[in-house]
Amino acid sequence: MLKDFKEFAMKGNLVDIAVAFVMGAAFNKVVTSFTAGIISPLVGLIFNTDFKDLKYVVTEGVANDAGEIAGEVAILYGDFLTNVIDFIIVAFVMFMVIKGINRMKKKEEPAPAPPAGPSDNDLLKEIRDALKK
Repeated sequence: MLKDFKEFAMKGNLVDIAVAFVMGAAFNKVVTSFTAGIISPLVGLIFNTDFKDLKYVVTEGVANDAGEIAGEVAILYGDFLTNVIDFIIVAFVMFMVIKGINRMKKKEEPAPAPPAGPSDNDLLKEIRDALKK
């Protein structure tokens, strides 16, 4: 069983997937940093606030002695939009990578056509003519 697992784990596709997963996780951090550091402030200029802090307050909270707001119920749409932008950027880059890989792959040559031989009708005619003789 251990031998079978080792063969399975060392297959090229599984190792490729593992490498792609690690690189994807690192790339996601880069995209998150890009979105938080560049995109969010630019969008924040439009709304005059930090983009991640955008929210719709359903129920106001009560401020306690420490100045913290407790009991607030809010829809955090700014954080959601930031994650959607992250996803769109990652999906677009992955699309472009896959498109480039597919373009670099060798095009398979079409199989040569089988040699043209007599059709079924021609063979039947030959048999018919041979029986007439």
